[in-house]
Amino acid sequence: MDDRDAQDEAGREQPGTGVRSVRRALDILGLLSEDRPVITLREITDTTGLAKTTVLRLVQTLEESGLLWSHPAGYTAGPGLWRWAYLARSQWEVPRETRKVMRDLSNRLGETVNIFIARDVKRVCVAHEESPHPLRHVVDVGDEQPLWAGASSKVLLRDASETLLRRVAASSPHGESYLDQLRARAQDAAQRGYAVSSSEWDEGLTAVAAPVLGRSGSVVASLSVSGPSQRFPYEAVERFAADLTEAAALISDQGFSHPLSRAH
Repeated sequence: MDDRDAQDEAGREQPGTGVRSVRRALDILGLLSEDRPVITLREITDTTGLAKTTVLRLVQTLEESGLLWSHPAGYTAGPGLWRWAYLARSQWEVPRETRKVMRDLSNRLGETVNIFIARDVKRVCVAHEESPHPLRHVVDVGDEQPLWAGASSKVLLRDASETLLRRVAASSPHGESYLDQLRARAQDAAQRGYAVSSSEWDEGLTAVAAPVLGRSGSVVASLSVSGPSQRFPYEAVERFAADLTEAAALISDQGFSHPLSRAH
């Protein structure tokens, strides 16, 4: 980069430097993954499109903060990220008793078991136990899915305000006209005590969900079982629903808590 390029880059950095630098630093950290645990300066500059001088400055700051670590082949995650990851894991882990109920349920039903919590117009997976089958539904902790589709969404929207229902409907591909159907599905789930969905979000996927209640009796999470639709015939859904509602009631009685959950 010549002197003119350097001056242009510096000029672009001056207004809102703090926010822009944070975003760029996060973009660099976001390049790290299980498939790419080490990144090079060349990969950073090519992927981000930033000038080499800017990349060097950001990388140096990330190193000084312990978020990046020098590696013979480039840079890898530093100890600072591990501290954050350890903190996040300790905050996100569900109670041990809840984990045991989920594990027993997954072993008994042979399907994936998840716990979802509503966050704005989405639901977030906060715990899961994978099915032992090679062909199974996989949702990682931290994954977000929309609240306008899926069995867990119907359960989580049971106590939703009219304002939230309208926002969820507006976020769907159907728009605000979906409000009545959304409300009806939530009411139906409340009356039955559980909800069922088939190919509403993932094609070929069926899920059954039951509410986890807080001390006030409001829904704080959903407990769901999901898998390929061919393994969910009508009789299996009925059996899954019975086991699921029993397990969800047990988790509720144990006192489910999570930092993302709403009022308990």
